[in-house]
Amino acid sequence: MKKLGLFALACLVGGSIIGGATRSNKAEVSRNLDIFNSLYKVLQTTYVDTIDAEKSIGTAIDAMLSELDPYTEYIPEKDQETFMTISTGEYGGIGSFIMERDRNVYVSEPQEGSPAMKAGLRPGDLFVKIDGDTVLGWKSDKVSSKLKGQAGTKVKVTVKRPYVADSIIDIEITRAKIKVHPVPYYGVTRDNIGYIFLSTFNEKSADEVRDALIELKKDPRVKSIILDLRNNGGGILEGAVKVAGLFVPKGTEIVRTRGKGLLNEKIYKTTSNPVDTEIPLAVLINAGSASSAEIVAGALQDIDRAVIVGNTSFGKGLVQSSRPLPYNGLLKVTVAKYYIPSGRLIQAIDYSNRKPDGSVARIPDSLTREFKTLHGRTVRDGGGITPDIKVDYPDATRITYNIVRDNWAFDYATRYAATHDSIPAPDKFIVTDEIYDDFKRFIDPKKFSYDKVCETMLADLEKTATTEGYMNDTARAQFDVLRGLLKHDLDKDLNTNRKEISDFIANEIVGRYYNQRGQIIESLRGDIAVDSASKVLNDTARYRKTLNAKK
Repeated sequence: MKKLGLFALACLVGGSIIGGATRSNKAEVSRNLDIFNSLYKVLQTTYVDTIDAEKSIGTAIDAMLSELDPYTEYIPEKDQETFMTISTGEYGGIGSFIMERDRNVYVSEPQEGSPAMKAGLRPGDLFVKIDGDTVLGWKSDKVSSKLKGQAGTKVKVTVKRPYVADSIIDIEITRAKIKVHPVPYYGVTRDNIGYIFLSTFNEKSADEVRDALIELKKDPRVKSIILDLRNNGGGILEGAVKVAGLFVPKGTEIVRTRGKGLLNEKIYKTTSNPVDTEIPLAVLINAGSASSAEIVAGALQDIDRAVIVGNTSFGKGLVQSSRPLPYNGLLKVTVAKYYIPSGRLIQAIDYSNRKPDGSVARIPDSLTREFKTLHGRTVRDGGGITPDIKVDYPDATRITYNIVRDNWAFDYATRYAATHDSIPAPDKFIVTDEIYDDFKRFIDPKKFSYDKVCETMLADLEKTATTEGYMNDTARAQFDVLRGLLKHDLDKDLNTNRKEISDFIANEIVGRYYNQRGQIIESLRGDIAVDSASKVLNDTARYRKTLNAKK
């Protein structure tokens, strides 16, 4: 009965959106609608306690959609602002990233040039009040909603600032139309390579990449281009087509989508003149590159226009579109799958084939198929974009993970900025012995939380050995030796992993003075993916061989 109710609700929510496409028997649809309506009316009139209509229907909708895929979701009117911000890249507010920790909300980073930055908000500030309302204990989405508003209106915030004498600060901020710039940084790296960092795909992405590319080409040093799509979760499909179109001839097919039915295929070709179809090009990807980012990387790989460098991408080959619902609701629904020029679908998970327990898994390599690029190179479907040049990043150590997870580096950078008026330029700043020793003193051993994986595993092994009857004096002595060898020593671990930890400290400190742009510049210095791309871009023979170029 529960499943019948959910199916009926699907028809009720989808209405004309999915009614024709499902080709369900009209009598069956009508019958299930009647069942659901009757069931809910009975619950409302007879259930012993009061039922919250909005909450219960919302739960039913979420349960139904969860059986489809993670990208199909119902968006009520109150939650649409974030959805529209992703698409348009604009919203009314103060322009600050926020984070939730310790059951409160803090400033993570004011956007460069935003009202929040101009008014004096700093990373680490704790929101205490907003327009007179105490917000301690609030969730980040509720605080975000309170901070947003029409451009030109004012909002008063009270924050508690750490590491300063007068810690309670009242600030009045005039909201503005905040523009989310998809290209937070571009510049020259490794002496002769133009570098463009693209963080998302919204309505402004192609224009900003175009502007960056044109400016970089004016620099006589620039001989090649790196387009960085790492951790770019995607966005609007048309933005991907336009970005790819900057590097390939007008009229080139970038992607085609196929929905339900033979007639629901759409081909997307570039419609504008490119900026440069010849300059050597590398695209950086990783597991966080998804959707539109994969369309760009995959299309440029299939056309043999760019060398793809990094790690295998996320594997999202599904296309969503929004449909209006009654009472100003929206349904973001998966309407198609997309196929890049070689004909491959890079979707990594088949949500239509679930295991008996409802779980899903990535498509195994043995079930993927081979396709050919324009110049005959072999590529595969069903698991994201596999790079032409793989980058092996060192595994993060546990202590580094704990330092980042528990905000030790973040908090230290906040204290550092409170006591230092300035630092060198992002590409010059380093964590000196003095700074690192100060960071070590900043960590309170009593509050530092280790993930004691080795010690836990050893304890489990010791327990199993005892249960299985293998524990004797000799074994116990060996366990004692191992326990001593694997015991955590905070000072030793901090010294052993100094290089890795210093990278995070440097990036956090630079961010306090130079914002996201500065953090990108700082991170480029030791970026092994950029190093790998640089090597192939500066080796013409290797570059052409990698792309199997005909000329």
